[in-house]
Amino acid sequence: MKFSRRAERIDPFYVMEVAKAAQAMAREVAGSSQPMIFLNIGEPDFTAPPLVQEAAVRAVHDGATQYTQSLGYEPLRERISGWYQQRFGVNVPARRIVVTAGASAALHLACLALIEAGDEVLMPDPSYPCNRHFVSAAEGNAVLVPTTAAERYQLSAEKVQAAWNSKTRGVLLASPSNPTGTSIAPDELRRIHGVVQERGGVTMIDEIYLGLSYDDAFGQTALAIDDNVISINSFSKYFNMTGWRLGWMVVPDAMVSVVERLAQNLFICASTVSQLAAMACFEAESIAEYERRRAEFKARRDYFIPELQALGLAVPVMPDGAFYAWADCTRACEKLGVQGSWDFAYEVMRRAHVAVTPGRDFGTFDPQRFVRFSTANSMAQLQESVARLRSLLG
Repeated sequence: MKFSRRAERIDPFYVMEVAKAAQAMAREVAGSSQPMIFLNIGEPDFTAPPLVQEAAVRAVHDGATQYTQSLGYEPLRERISGWYQQRFGVNVPARRIVVTAGASAALHLACLALIEAGDEVLMPDPSYPCNRHFVSAAEGNAVLVPTTAAERYQLSAEKVQAAWNSKTRGVLLASPSNPTGTSIAPDELRRIHGVVQERGGVTMIDEIYLGLSYDDAFGQTALAIDDNVISINSFSKYFNMTGWRLGWMVVPDAMVSVVERLAQNLFICASTVSQLAAMACFEAESIAEYERRRAEFKARRDYFIPELQALGLAVPVMPDGAFYAWADCTRACEKLGVQGSWDFAYEVMRRAHVAVTPGRDFGTFDPQRFVRFSTANSMAQLQESVARLRSLLG
C-alpha cells in the first residue's frame, strides 16, 4: 500500500512509545512492592468536578445529544467570553470564539486556514512535538529555533527577526510551554508579535496551560496584546477534562467564517455532551475546586523540583506554570553508565519502576541531555518516586 508523503513526514510520538513500554512493564510488576509510577504523561490526575459530571449525565438523560453549530454551542461561547473578562480582565467577544474537538482540532483548523504548502513557521526548540506536526499536516515546515535557559526556553523578538525569511508565515508559541513549564514575558511577547505583524505574518499561541499559572508576572493571556493574535485553549488541563476532547480557539473577526467553513466539513462540531457539561466549569463551585487543584499542582512543583535538584537532576528554569520539570540528566547518566536521556528513561523505568519522558520528542537541539517529568500525579506518588530515584542515584 502506498501512503502519502504528508503521512510519512509525521514522526512517531515517542512519548506514547515510551508509555506503551511503561504500561507493559507495569503489568509485570503490578503485584510487586514497587508498582510502576507514571511521571511521563501530561494528564491531570484529577477528573472533571461533580457539577460537570452531573451536567453531562443530565444532557444524556434529556436527549440533548444532537449537533450544535460548527462554531460551538452559543451559551458556552458566551461563558468562555465571560471567563476571559473575569479571569484576565480582557474583552474577548463570543463571536470570535470557536469551540473545537480539543485543542488539537483548534490547531489543525488554524494551520489549515493559514498555512500554504512550503510555508515556514518558527517554533522554539524544545517544544511540544504535535504542534509542529500540525504545521506538517498543512504541508508547511516547522522551523525549530534553539533556545536556552537564559531565554526561559522561549523565542525572543531578536531570534524571530533573525530567523525570518521570505518563506516564513509566522510563529507558533506556547505559554506556559510543554515540556518546560515556562512562559513568555508579556513585554517580550508583545515585541515578538510586533516583529511578526511588521512582516505580515501570524502569531499563534498555545495557551492550554494558562489556567495553571503560578506567577502573576506571566499568567496573562496573549489576547490582551492584539485582536490579531490567535489563541488556542483547552478544557483538558486547568479544567481537568482530557478525555472529553473539548477545546476552543480565539481568532480575528476576519478568520471566523473561514474556520467555520473548515470545521463544518472536517468536524461538524465538537461533542455536544462535552459542550453542555463544560457549561458547569464556570460555576463558582467549580472554579473554587479548580483553584484548589491549581494550588495543589503548585505545591507538587514546589516539593518535587528541589528534590530533583538535590539528586543531580538539574532543572535550569523553575517552571511558572503547567505541571512539568525539564531536567538535565547528564550527571545522572554518568552515575548509571548510560548514554543520554533515552537510555536513562528506560533504565529508570527498569530499575526504579518510574516512567519519565526522554527529550527526543521535543526538538533536535541537545535532546539527549534532558528528560521531562510530569508532576500531574499525587504528592504521595511524587514522594515515592523521589525515594526510588534517591536509591538509584545515590
